[in-house]
Amino acid sequence: MAPAETLFRTLSNTPARAFAPALLLGFALAAGSANAAPPPPPTPGAGVGSKTGLPLPRYASLKTDRVNLREGPSKDHRTLWVFQRAGLPVEIVAEFETWRRIRDSEGTEGWVLHSLLSGRRTSIVTAAKAGAKGETRPETPLYARADDASGEQARLQAGVIGSVKSCTGAWCRVVVALPQKGGDVDGYVRQERLWGVYPYEKVE
Repeated sequence: MAPAETLFRTLSNTPARAFAPALLLGFALAAGSANAAPPPPPTPGAGVGSKTGLPLPRYASLKTDRVNLREGPSKDHRTLWVFQRAGLPVEIVAEFETWRRIRDSEGTEGWVLHSLLSGRRTSIVTAAKAGAKGETRPETPLYARADDASGEQARLQAGVIGSVKSCTGAWCRVVVALPQKGGDVDGYVRQERLWGVYPYEKVE
């Protein structure tokens, strides 16, 4: 079964869509169009963006329901994927003029226009890890408080996206749209079960 996050993006429907998997993951970005210069590689350990002065890497989210992920920082570069989910968390790893190189929760990288990104923090529930006896918990509890002993508000499937309100380094308060519960549900999730916040990061 495909990872949950792939439900939010599709391959670009272009004549040159038969890319090798390594190209899709960014290992051959030099294969851009002949008229476009190859994208500048991220500067290891730079720490801040060259255009914004903001930390690198950092998390953001998609602003619209349709975002083209390109193999280089210009519209002349081929579209590799089309994201189809506003609010999807992504990680910004590099900046070049009005373009941002991003990474999704599966590790796929590419370039998008900065205007298609939002600073609003969101997260995606990750798949459960195997326990000591190899068992997994297919769902992640959403607690009423930042305490395992508090009551469960809901159980979240891997791939569920929520709006991050705050994080302590161990717990995050998130708001998740759950139609089966009648609308938005506010609760707490173990920070380690979310992609879109760094381990031990504090969000206010």
